[in-house]
Amino acid sequence: MVIHNISLPPRQFGGCHIDELFTNCLDPAAHPYFAEICHLEVSAHALINRSGEITQYVAFDKRAWHAGKSGFAGREKFNDFSIGIELEGADDVPFEAVQYVVLAKLLAALGCAYPNLLDEQDNGVSNSRIVGHSTIAPDRKTDPGPLFDWQKLTQLIGFVSKL
Repeated sequence: MVIHNISLPPRQFGGCHIDELFTNCLDPAAHPYFAEICHLEVSAHALINRSGEITQYVAFDKRAWHAGKSGFAGREKFNDFSIGIELEGADDVPFEAVQYVVLAKLLAALGCAYPNLLDEQDNGVSNSRIVGHSTIAPDRKTDPGPLFDWQKLTQLIGFVSKL
């Protein structure tokens, strides 16, 4: 599972522009930045917005185009086998507490639906199976960013997977 962040325009939250990007409907005239990215054909499996609402764009058992050129732990082409989850945010803006809670619940549910994501030792979602975009594409990407609290996510996953 690959954790990302996104905001459109950069560092601006809310609105419909992320949906437009992931459905190939982004208007290049709506913002100067959009002219640079409107040609991209990208998608994520899901987005968790700032209020914790989840929007699913691609079925979890289908390929989404979220990872780009990627490699880690001897594997490449992460789009072929990973689940991409976007958090509405930016590298230099703290994420909302509700985003961590919803992300942990989603990861735990995905762990139940896809048993290969489970850690056999504690029957929870294995942290080794959850990486940032920056981990699989370190020369290109920085998300979810230095303000993403991996420890908080780990604690929440442990909590929700015991429910």
